[in-house]
Amino acid sequence: MRVLKIVAEGITTSFRYPHFMQQIHPSFQMPPPATIYGHICSAVGEWVNPTGLQFAYHFTYHGVTSDLEHIIVAGPGKGKFEIGGKKYVEVLRGTMNPFERELLFNPRLTLYLNRPEWVNHFRSPRYAVVLGRSQDLFTYTQVEVIELTQAEQAYFEHTIVPYEWAVKVQQGVTVLLPRYLDYEQNRDPYFSRYLVVRERVFSQNFLIYDAAAQQDYWIDPRSPTVKKAQLGLCFHSFTGDDGETLNMA
Repeated sequence: MRVLKIVAEGITTSFRYPHFMQQIHPSFQMPPPATIYGHICSAVGEWVNPTGLQFAYHFTYHGVTSDLEHIIVAGPGKGKFEIGGKKYVEVLRGTMNPFERELLFNPRLTLYLNRPEWVNHFRSPRYAVVLGRSQDLFTYTQVEVIELTQAEQAYFEHTIVPYEWAVKVQQGVTVLLPRYLDYEQNRDPYFSRYLVVRERVFSQNFLIYDAAAQQDYWIDPRSPTVKKAQLGLCFHSFTGDDGETLNMA
């Protein structure tokens, strides 16, 4: 399987829970698929067709911290004021609402895309490289086309896998992540459940009830070998029927 491999690194990032509005903004521990889609479109320079587009990633960070930010909420103004002899009517007044935002420190994303023909887009991205907030600048430290191979054994770590894997993996945390924002339908959001796997798990330890369910895994042949296994990659899509899709808007 020929794929595009991108390594992006930054100082901070944050993936806000979409239903938290004030006082505290916790961060997802893994970038949501919708964030990955926006990142891809930023590099290409246009809204790409998500049909058939697949991705896998490995995401790490060195620590979690928090910062105090504020939002200015505009409201109706009151009264009049004068500047340079000219009189003005105040039509808007801002209310400052401080809140605490959770930040991931020293993040590193290794992204795999089934679009090797986009290599030049990531070597010369159209827009500034960010991941998360607009101020979370990243830089591409590696962009190349590689050939993935399949193997009976693999390990998975610092990634998301399908929610259905929870039974056989027996580790990780189930999260509801934004999967896709439909910009043709006024940014209509869609969500899916995933299993976040941070600690390393080996496929040979998976709980398999049916021998027919055994499968080979895509691996990165350039990844470190641990117990005769290499890094497994689980590819996801943004649309289609290969994953549960929930509309919560």
